[in-house]
Amino acid sequence: MTDQSTGTDAEETPRTDAQEPRTEAEETPGTEAGETPGTAAEAEAEAEAEKDVTPEAATALLRRRRVRRRIWIALAVPVLLLVLPVLVALTALRINYMGDPADGTYTRGKDAIWLGHAWVDGRKKDADVTALAARLKDTGIRDLYVHSGPLEHDGTLPASSYPNARWFIAAVHREMPQIRVQAWLGDVLASESPYGMRLERAATRAAVVRSTREILATGFEGVHFDLEPLHSGDQDYLTLLDALHRVTAAQDAPLSVAAHQIDPVPGFHSFWGTTTGHPKWWSQKFFGEVARRVDQIAVMSYDTIQPLEGTYGGYVAQQTSLALEVTPPSTDLLMGLPFYHENRFGHWNHAETVPAGVRGVRLGLSRTDADRANFGVALYVDFAAEEADWTAYREGWVR
Repeated sequence: MTDQSTGTDAEETPRTDAQEPRTEAEETPGTEAGETPGTAAEAEAEAEAEKDVTPEAATALLRRRRVRRRIWIALAVPVLLLVLPVLVALTALRINYMGDPADGTYTRGKDAIWLGHAWVDGRKKDADVTALAARLKDTGIRDLYVHSGPLEHDGTLPASSYPNARWFIAAVHREMPQIRVQAWLGDVLASESPYGMRLERAATRAAVVRSTREILATGFEGVHFDLEPLHSGDQDYLTLLDALHRVTAAQDAPLSVAAHQIDPVPGFHSFWGTTTGHPKWWSQKFFGEVARRVDQIAVMSYDTIQPLEGTYGGYVAQQTSLALEVTPPSTDLLMGLPFYHENRFGHWNHAETVPAGVRGVRLGLSRTDADRANFGVALYVDFAAEEADWTAYREGWVR
């Protein structure tokens, strides 16, 4: 964010006497110069008046003052109880952003990028694939998550949702033979509203499994699921993952998922859910349960509510460590980087930057498992990325 300027320096435009505003003393009759009405004069008048008050009036005045004092204390205490923990948390995250990442904490050649629906609905052409190949050359990107849904709320997926998928897969294999193409499928869950997919329904889960078989038959080399908002501890989701993994494993295709962030402090998702109705985070235990059921898990480590670049980087470092602690070494762990630019509650463009995210990833990796082989970053999203995002990714992570 940049400050707005009037375009005129204060010293460049001399003020005339006619331009200068009148002072309070000039505008208010009966007030001495430099004296503010309602302050010293009022206090002096009140002191004079108190000299002649009766004992009963003095007692009433004292009671009123005590009531006002209690009101201020009653208001100040909740504010302090809210503000102090936030300040402590932000300070801790900023400290977590300090230090130097370990040598060698760079790409392992297992990065990914989310691609928009235009790649499979007919809008993109051969020239676009050629340009994409040039963009991804000499980076660490191995997987493309190309949006091929969304799933219907009942778990079905019409083939009309991805009419040009076969063309795109063939074009990628021709231009970028080392890169895999995964179908990115998602839907809104009915976890916080009456509308959306209901994972508690066995028929819906069975339909998602059938849709997975169908889209793999199209030629996709893996399936990447993003179902939100997914609450921590959802056993129906775990049941679905078990069924999906049996299908993908039989076809030697990776099962990949987008994951919510992990509780920054234990139980935070419960507190946030009770307060806002949207738990947002997963417990570290549940994250581990998900990670053990898939071949690849990508943390959506953006939309973090962090106000500063330093606290965002410290937060990503913490998330990286928490995820590494519970992700099996055999599962690919990817940390999301924000390749988009918005300003709203939950995501501040000046704070959630690619350089801060990359540094945070490297710090968390350095502190927890610097030699983890199955590790990378995931870039969200291609159609919103700017040149500076690609430069920061290359210079900070690819090297």
